[in-house]
Amino acid sequence: MNNIYLGLVHYPINNKFNQLVTTSVTNLDIHDIARSCTTYGLKKYFIINRLESQKEMLMRILKFWKSEIALEYNPDRVTALSIVEYAKDIESAKEIIKYQEGEYPLVITTTASKLDNQISLSELSKLTKPILLLFGTGNGLTEAVHESADYILKPIDGYGNYNHLSVRSAVAIILDRIRSEK
Repeated sequence: MNNIYLGLVHYPINNKFNQLVTTSVTNLDIHDIARSCTTYGLKKYFIINRLESQKEMLMRILKFWKSEIALEYNPDRVTALSIVEYAKDIESAKEIIKYQEGEYPLVITTTASKLDNQISLSELSKLTKPILLLFGTGNGLTEAVHESADYILKPIDGYGNYNHLSVRSAVAIILDRIRSEK
C-alpha cells in the first residue's frame, strides 16, 4: 500500500447543527498535516475547498514556501509543503490521482462515528489500488460523501466515551497506524 493520497475536505461538511457548510482553510492544518503526510510517505495532500477566496489564500501561503527566503528559513517545511495541492472538489482530486496513477483511487472516508460496514486498518492495509483518504473539517464529512466512498474507516478508539480529536491529531494517529501496521 504505497500510493496513499490524503484529502482535507472543506465542502461538503456538516456543522455542529448538522447543516451543510463550507469551512475555512487554516494555516495550522496546511502545515501540520503536510508534515504528517511527508513523514509517512504520502504522495500528495489535497486541500479541498470550493471557494475562490480560500484557494487564493492557500496559493499565497504555498507561494511563500516555494521561495528562496523560505528555503533558507526552514528547508524541512519547504519539503513538507511541496506535496500540498489545491483541489476544488473531491472529484477533481480523484482526476489528478488518475492522471498520476493511471487509474482512479479507492476513496476511503474517515469519521469519529461508528457506522455499519466500516473497515479496519488491517483491512485497509491489504488494498492494492491507490487510495484517497478523506478527512473532514468542521463536524465531519456529510452522509453523502460517506455513501459515495468505496470504504469508511473505523474510528479511532480512545479511552472512555469522549471522541472528538482535532483533524490534525486524527490524521497523525491514522497515518502512524497505517504505516506501522505489521
